[in-house]
Amino acid sequence: MPDSETTPLNRSASDIKNQTSSNLTSGSPASAWDYFELTRLHKFPTGTMVVFWPCAFGLVLSAFVNPISLVELAKLTFLFFIGSTLVHSAACVINDICDRDFDRQVERTKNRPLARGAIGFTGANILLLSLLIPSIVLMVYAGPLAFYVGLFGIFPLHGLYPLMKRWTWWPQAWLGLAMNWGFPVAWITVTGYVDWKVVPVSLFGLWSWTLVYDTIYGCQDKKDDVKAGVKSTSLLFGSYVRPILSVFAAFVVGSFLYVGIHNGHGLAYFIISVGGTAAHFAWQLGTLDVDDPTDCWKKFNSNGSLGCIMWAGMMLDYYLEIVNEA
Repeated sequence: MPDSETTPLNRSASDIKNQTSSNLTSGSPASAWDYFELTRLHKFPTGTMVVFWPCAFGLVLSAFVNPISLVELAKLTFLFFIGSTLVHSAACVINDICDRDFDRQVERTKNRPLARGAIGFTGANILLLSLLIPSIVLMVYAGPLAFYVGLFGIFPLHGLYPLMKRWTWWPQAWLGLAMNWGFPVAWITVTGYVDWKVVPVSLFGLWSWTLVYDTIYGCQDKKDDVKAGVKSTSLLFGSYVRPILSVFAAFVVGSFLYVGIHNGHGLAYFIISVGGTAAHFAWQLGTLDVDDPTDCWKKFNSNGSLGCIMWAGMMLDYYLEIVNEA
């Protein structure tokens, strides 16, 4: 941020756009922090975790039906965590490249590195490649089928998401597939196949979860998005955001319940993963103020903790039913 009395957050979108052009033509070098900020790693673990959790769920649930050792599960979980971090950062770079003109018109995003002109188009693309290459290398170790399924998650799912905000009022529906595509990749990594009675239902439940948290996230920018012409479910649902999101939350809980019954999970799963999720949603949506950006951010951010609750029940059940019985 320039060291001056008038910061980018206090300037108009046109001022920032003019400064952007000036920065790019003057050849001002970007700092390491600018690139770090573009990856969103300065906000870690926010964002990264909602990409990682579906992978973690896929690993544990598949290990329940195709048992692997705790050590092997830990190793795979670590690799998927690294991969999720890289993919999330790459997706953020893609998003900022495509949305830099929109971002200049939104109060919360107009000081992002690309929007304010701290990083040029070429530099952003070089950073993107540096994130995608190790992501793809990691997927090689997941096996042939998981590799190709994983590539589909990067493109077209993550790659086309920014354009959906221009084409449809339901960009969160596309994002729901992109954010949770790690579930089938993780499942296939452990089992080598797709269980069509579990994977699609799980994916639908996680897709519904994304509809919930990203609609809440979008409520932070409703006024600016209207001016910028950005479409979202946050605007589409209008004054019915809470009741509609309650339906999607019920889909999440229902899918977890179904998967638990079909997979033959134990009490720990149903109490923590199913019951804990239902309780968290009751708090999250029951206290949500869609007109308060601060509260919307708080509720969005709480979904990282919700993922931990979901995973804790799965892990405890895996330990009690599989590891402890081995």
